[in-house]
Amino acid sequence: MAMRYRTLGRSGLQVSVIGLGGNAWGAKGRRGWGAFDASESRPFIKRALDRGINFFDTADAYNAGESEKILGAALLGYAPREEVVIATKVGLAMNERPNGVGVGRKHLLSAVEQSLKRLGTDYVDLLYVHRLDGVTPIAELMATLEVLVRAGKVRYIGGSTMPAYKFAQMILISDALRLARPIAMQNLYNLVQREEEAEMLPLCAEEGIGVTPYSPLARGFLGANRAREGALSTERARTDEHARDIFRASDYDVLDRVLATAKAHGAKPAAVALAWLLSQDVVAAPVIGVTRLEHIDDALAAIDLRLTKEEIAALEAPYVPRAPARLRGSA
Repeated sequence: MAMRYRTLGRSGLQVSVIGLGGNAWGAKGRRGWGAFDASESRPFIKRALDRGINFFDTADAYNAGESEKILGAALLGYAPREEVVIATKVGLAMNERPNGVGVGRKHLLSAVEQSLKRLGTDYVDLLYVHRLDGVTPIAELMATLEVLVRAGKVRYIGGSTMPAYKFAQMILISDALRLARPIAMQNLYNLVQREEEAEMLPLCAEEGIGVTPYSPLARGFLGANRAREGALSTERARTDEHARDIFRASDYDVLDRVLATAKAHGAKPAAVALAWLLSQDVVAAPVIGVTRLEHIDDALAAIDLRLTKEEIAALEAPYVPRAPARLRGSA
């Protein structure tokens, strides 16, 4: 399949419609599933580049900075800097000391400097606010992001998991003060976790924000790593504590529709779940995490998989909204 590219939000930045996430890079010894050291991570990055993926996602908090180190060393060893889009995130705790967490000016400026050192580059193409800290005024955050953009250390900015009204404040303040404006939102969104459709996605559609969902396969659930009767088919399904007890009967009803649609198309369930996301106008590029090289090819099969309106309606019909407190995920 030929890779396709989309502009990210209301900007001129072109990204592959599938992004590769780096939560597993540098995770060896930190968890039992999908954990790779530097040498084991490089083939995934190379395979992605060979398949036309130009959008790579990491964060300073991913494995205490190891993910950024691995991505920078591998990616920039394989491709010219101007040909790849590097996204990272800041805001989560990097240590337990004062000013070691959050989006206040002191930590934010320092965190970006450290990310650039680990990545081995002078700038990042996209900087996400990983999490708000509940303390820093949004005006201070946006002014600091403007400093980073004007200094050439950040090309574009975005947000990650946060209430829609907070993201609206970021947009409104940037517009009112003529500061750098967010172009992307990375949030938890997939066929069985669609709560963002209530507020965040309409906001993004209205304001020209490109959505880059994390956990597009619901921690492997939509790739059929679990069965209704309780069978767990992968190491992640057996050991991922975050996914324990969060899937409901209605989610398995959705999975049944995914499996039936995959069979009709001769495709993998993961491709169907990603094709559904790509059918949503507001979605620019789901960010996938992979534990086997063939997972990249399975995901890219979604690019040429065209779902009919009837198939989309059938996939969506069993969904039952869940209480926000039950949403789990990390990116």
